Amino acid sequence: MRIAFIGGGNMATALISGLDRTPPGPEWIHVSEPGEQARKRLSETFRVGCYSRAEPAVENAEVIVLAVKPQVMPAVLDEIGGMVGREQLVLSIAAGITVATLAKALGPDVPLVRAMPNTPALIGKGISAAFAAPSCSPGQREQADTVLRVAGACLWIEDEALMDVVTAVSGSGPAYFFLLTEALRDAGTKLGLPFETATQLALHTAAGAGAMGIESDVDVSELRRRVTSPGGTTQAALEALAAGRFDELVNAAVRAATQRGRELARQDKSS
Repeated sequence: MRIAFIGGGNMATALISGLDRTPPGPEWIHVSEPGEQARKRLSETFRVGCYSRAEPAVENAEVIVLAVKPQVMPAVLDEIGGMVGREQLVLSIAAGITVATLAKALGPDVPLVRAMPNTPALIGKGISAAFAAPSCSPGQREQADTVLRVAGACLWIEDEALMDVVTAVSGSGPAYFFLLTEALRDAGTKLGLPFETATQLALHTAAGAGAMGIESDVDVSELRRRVTSPGGTTQAALEALAAGRFDELVNAAVRAATQRGRELARQDKSS
């Protein structure tokens, strides 16, 4: 499967890194990246073909991954609009860029998948949610799934409007967990723990709890109950969080991120 990446930033690098470890290898990966230093880094690290323009990367590619910032996407779509054929799958991982926008620039018959990976993909621990346009065949959807899974898990949704919620939950989500980890570290430090000790305790607790939630066959609500002894220290902490309306704060945060995603999508449609 010949794959072309338009853009060679962090998320593209995460996917290229995963693909580099799977057959048939890097000789099937081609990258269009305007930055000379980025091209040099990618070619030396992964031995992929790198170009300053999109045309040589896109030529004969089975899958074209659009991995550029949303504000750069209009220029990219203008550049590749006449190069993409109906037999080529276009996989966009740019936040807020709708399938309708892609179809308008590339053509209604071009197979399109819109996906939202998150930053843990950089270490192979990410999760993506993806939406396939009706123009995609089952085989092309499987191709997109294969590409996305090299950097972690992949889920599929059937309603593109939910991509804004996906972005709010998992796309922005790592920042929420970093903030909680930071708060735990700082709370421990204020109560006397050495900074490095508090940092390691908070980080490993976050990592362990996340892994336990993924690997367990019970819901996270039940896992929380199992940690919480009646009248114990955990119950006291959870009661303090409830008094501060922790659930309402999280709900408000996700709603704010979702709303912002919808605003960006509307800007995209009007541009």
